[in-house]
Amino acid sequence: MAPSDPADKAVLIVTGMSGAGRSTAANSLEDHGWYVVDNLPPQMLKPLVALSEDPTAGMPKVAAVMDSRGGTMFGDARDVIVELSKDSHVQVMFLDATDEQLVKRFEQVRRPHPLQGEGTLLDGITAERTLMQEIRERSDLVIDTTGMNIHQLSTAVASVYGEPGDAKIRLTVMSFGYKYGLPSDVDMVADMRFLPNPYWDESLRHQSGQDSDVSQYVTGHPLAVEFLANFEKSLETVLKGYQGENKTFATLAIGCTGGRHRSVAMAEALFTHLSQHPDIQVTLKHRDLGRE
Repeated sequence: MAPSDPADKAVLIVTGMSGAGRSTAANSLEDHGWYVVDNLPPQMLKPLVALSEDPTAGMPKVAAVMDSRGGTMFGDARDVIVELSKDSHVQVMFLDATDEQLVKRFEQVRRPHPLQGEGTLLDGITAERTLMQEIRERSDLVIDTTGMNIHQLSTAVASVYGEPGDAKIRLTVMSFGYKYGLPSDVDMVADMRFLPNPYWDESLRHQSGQDSDVSQYVTGHPLAVEFLANFEKSLETVLKGYQGENKTFATLAIGCTGGRHRSVAMAEALFTHLSQHPDIQVTLKHRDLGRE
């Protein structure tokens, strides 16, 4: 069943078969601005929907993740979900996979199925299918995750519940100084120590890469011009690959000796250019600017 416009919904209920990818779907929703509540008691679903419908509450988009681990409580959850599925402000997303795929996934993580009891994995899966059948039939969207990896599932969820204007990747451009050590939390590093150092110019030494004189000195050099043109092209290729792997956050570190002149000027230049890209949300950080 195709979902209606998610923007018109107050609450999204995420449910489905254990092992079908609820956690991955929840993470994808969080990455796209949803407030995710995991294992909410079924008695709290109706108050949550009522609160989200209140225009004065200022609630964000809310997703409630429900599963079958509640035992007898799940019977209450099922009844509430079925009832709420009739509400025009509520949407239900159901994640499913073949029995064979679910068995394989549980065997890989070496965990029992929550409804398995003293039986086999397949016994637990069969029992859960029976419990979930009515919810599945009433769901707005059913995603069969058989054969999907976590990146493909995240992309599938984002394609439906992400905002149309969402940036496909969030990139932090960080300048740093090698003398203070490499940043530990970066994905890519570019070394600017191949460029002439403004430090050796007395008129520029006490300025930084944020000052126009230093910026022009650094970015106007022929090697800097060539680097920026070539690096931006290669960076677009890398970011495209990140998108394919559903890596939505990345950090690019731009380094020079002290993190004051060359790295700052080049990070500022890259930030300016990349900010014009519609699929990239860029932030700028100068780790070592201001350090003696």
